[in-house]
Amino acid sequence: MATKVAVVTGGNKGIGFAIVRGLCKRFDGVVYLTSRDINRGTNAVAELNKEGLNPKYHQLDTTDPRSIEVFRDYIKGNYGGLDVLVNNAAIAFKNNAPEPVAVQAEQTLAVNYFAVLSTCELLFPILRNGARVVNVSSSCGHLSNIPSADLRNRLKDPSLTINELSDLMRQYIEAAKQNTHASKWGNSSYVVSKVGLTALSMIQQRMLNDKDIKVNAVHPGYVDTDMTSHKGILTIDQGADAPLFLALDAPDSVKGQYVWSDRRIVNWDGPHP
Repeated sequence: MATKVAVVTGGNKGIGFAIVRGLCKRFDGVVYLTSRDINRGTNAVAELNKEGLNPKYHQLDTTDPRSIEVFRDYIKGNYGGLDVLVNNAAIAFKNNAPEPVAVQAEQTLAVNYFAVLSTCELLFPILRNGARVVNVSSSCGHLSNIPSADLRNRLKDPSLTINELSDLMRQYIEAAKQNTHASKWGNSSYVVSKVGLTALSMIQQRMLNDKDIKVNAVHPGYVDTDMTSHKGILTIDQGADAPLFLALDAPDSVKGQYVWSDRRIVNWDGPHP
């Protein structure tokens, strides 16, 4: 039987690192910790080796399609396919970041939305039957965080395509450059990126409904990481719990959902939990 393969993007620290750790303990197959920076990635693997865990490492820069292609070809050539994909790599500007909103919008959406999209477009063709995809979103990814009712309606439209969603994300970047974004989109590029990612997860599931593949978005909780400036109240292992639940344990009926850190399925377009 083919060796099962699990992959975590941005696995060198924080929640991604803890997801790799959890998969190494419980996944019946090979676990790949990937990161943009090779030194950080191999150091993270060495840390897990000290715990008696043995993830494999491969460099993967999700913002670089060539890097994703190299990784895809490596996995396909060595294993024939992929069984678990956790899209965890993300960035967030600090509240006091000096970069103008136009720069923050472009860079945040590039990593948190467009890079995940291209990773999926290149890796989905090698997903095997029964595969699970976990897109790490946020409580910021709840639709209620978008002020405009018109935009909310468009984002939750069950006939929305990926191309249309990507156009909306580009419209936000353009509005940020013109400084006309706040009334419709709000003031956080991170919010827009994670709302976009959650919407993407639901479209992806619709597109894969005829296959035995589950795609879900997850809010891991408010976790003590670099991204939260260590203000989060959960440990990274607590933050990994819901993503691991979706990767390993959730019933097959859980697909195209927005799942909270306590494993609850949350109504994405209802009131904010």
